[in-house]
Formats: sequence, structure tokens, C-alpha cells
Amino acid sequence: MAVDYQHIPHPHVALRRKSGPPKTGGGATGFNGRLAVILTSVVGTMWCAYAFAVLALVALPSAIKEGGTLPLITWLSQTFIQLVMLSVIMVGQAIMSKASDERAEMTYKDADATFHESEQIQEHLKAQDAALDSLLNKVAALEASLEAALAARG
Repeated sequence: MAVDYQHIPHPHVALRRKSGPPKTGGGATGFNGRLAVILTSVVGTMWCAYAFAVLALVALPSAIKEGGTLPLITWLSQTFIQLVMLSVIMVGQAIMSKASDERAEMTYKDADATFHESEQIQEHLKAQDAALDSLLNKVAALEASLEAALAARG
């Protein structure tokens, strides 16, 4: 009598180990995708935000010269904030994407460790199955010898 079990690993485990964790910057394909990534990389820097701030400040004297609050509010909202905040928001998004990539990497490593541990459990269970098989064979042999002894007596 033997323990009859064969572990069949899920196919996703092997595929996942090959592919690794997803990253935020790995999807640009074709000319337009590469160009968009390059432009985003350039505009999404604090240096670009500083350059946009200087560019917006060039238009400030004109807004002041017009007088009144409306030209100043218009300059502030349509020129300064839009130009500068565009780059600042992109920098923040890049930082958050990097943190997301790091979390994805950690999650992937955690899952890989879990897969490894479950494989170790499967190996341990195989060793226990072998020990149980040995014990069951010994019990079966003892039963057979006991039955033979009882049959000889009676």
C-alpha cells in the first residue's frame, strides 16, 4: 500500500518566473511611443520646470503693464501655473511610478519566495510519503506474519 499523489505545478508559476514583475516604463513601441517617452522624460524634470518658470516670468511684465487684476490672474493661471505645474506634476508622477515599480518588484520577490516555500513543502511531503509507505509495508508484513501464525495455530 502506497500513498498515491503526484504534485503538478500550476503553469502560471513557470511563466511568471520567466517574465518577472511588470514595470511602468516598459511599454513604448514604435516611433510615436519612443518619441512620447523621450519628450515625457525631458518635460518631466525639475530643470524643465525651472525653464518654464523663467519663460513664464518673461511674460509677467506685459501682464503688469496691462494693469488690473484680470491680466495678472490670467498670466498666473494660464501661463505660470500651467507651464510650471505640468513639469512638477510629471516629476511627481515619475517618483510615484518608481515607487510602484519597487513595490511590484518586492511583491514579485515575495511571491517567488512563496513558490519556493511551497515547493519545499511538496518535497517534504514526498519524503513523508516515502516514510509512510515504508511503515505501511512493514505493517502489511506484520499483518501477514500474524495471520500466518494464527492460521498455523488454529
